[in-house]
Amino acid sequence: MMEHKEYSIPFSGLKEGKHQFKYSIENKFFVTFGYDEFNATDINLELVLNKQVTMLELDLRGEGTVNVDCDLTGESYDQSISSHLELVVKFGEEFNNEDDEILIIPHGEHQINVAQYIYEMLVLAVPSKRIHPGVLDGTLKSDILKKLEELQPKETIKNKDKTDPRWDALKNLLTDK
Repeated sequence: MMEHKEYSIPFSGLKEGKHQFKYSIENKFFVTFGYDEFNATDINLELVLNKQVTMLELDLRGEGTVNVDCDLTGESYDQSISSHLELVVKFGEEFNNEDDEILIIPHGEHQINVAQYIYEMLVLAVPSKRIHPGVLDGTLKSDILKKLEELQPKETIKNKDKTDPRWDALKNLLTDK
């Protein structure tokens, strides 16, 4: 994994108040983390740093699209994502990132690297089950979908009324009291 120097924010030279940073996240960002489930990405990220005397407040917002493969058909499509993360950075004796919303960095630090937080925020914004919109509305024509329809169990009216005789004895148990 690379260090991602462009995502290091030197806060020691900044005045108190809000400071805005903008990033354009491409697929190579995720590749450096060893994450290869995205085919392509186009994400705009806005980071607002509110510097205060005793702490820093980070507000990250990301919006855009990621090109992923459908879990059902394997067809690639653009999945739109939108994500938001608020992070409070406090100063302490030693580095501690055990809490999801509070990061503690040593007193002597003069910059913070937000690459890991950006990565996690954006990866978690993508749905765990990825289904092509064409599958949901029925407009996608695919060989895989045709095969799934062929293999789908067929229910006929005759089969609905017929019961398995092995289960009939169990039904009698419900009526015998």
